[in-house]
Amino acid sequence: MLAAACSPVFNWREVPVGGNAELVALLPCKPDRASRDLPLGDQSVAVSMIGCEAGGATFAVAHASAADAAQAQSWLAAWQKQARAAQPAGGMKEQPAAVPRAAAAPAPLRIEASAPAGPRIQQIWFAHRQRSGAISIYQATVLGAPSAPEASQTFFEGLRLP
Repeated sequence: MLAAACSPVFNWREVPVGGNAELVALLPCKPDRASRDLPLGDQSVAVSMIGCEAGGATFAVAHASAADAAQAQSWLAAWQKQARAAQPAGGMKEQPAAVPRAAAAPAPLRIEASAPAGPRIQQIWFAHRQRSGAISIYQATVLGAPSAPEASQTFFEGLRLP
């Protein structure tokens, strides 16, 4: 019991994201990894995910690799459209996002939403040109309201690209 009382709720650690590890995320707990196919427009896209739950919220980063900027733009637009469709009208706020070293196009976007009957959700979408020339696209998410108000900010500010 004493050990549980001493363990921190948020045990921040740097974790590489994606097969090429171009992104390093700061996560508040030991992450799980998964992958799945996500329908983005008229394509099924392989998406890898890393995430964990701490302090009453889920922190996650999803990653996919697009062949070029046009495909990245198309996939991010479809991904964002799905997120908007899942939220009630009027409960969403969108604004440009700032992610150091992210590609200017497609432009980084932040969405915050909360519904009376659902959890709060904060998401940032952004892209980064890989050394190979392909474009990595990312979705960073905080689902729920963390017990420490600064946890979401720490997570989003902890996203680092080379």
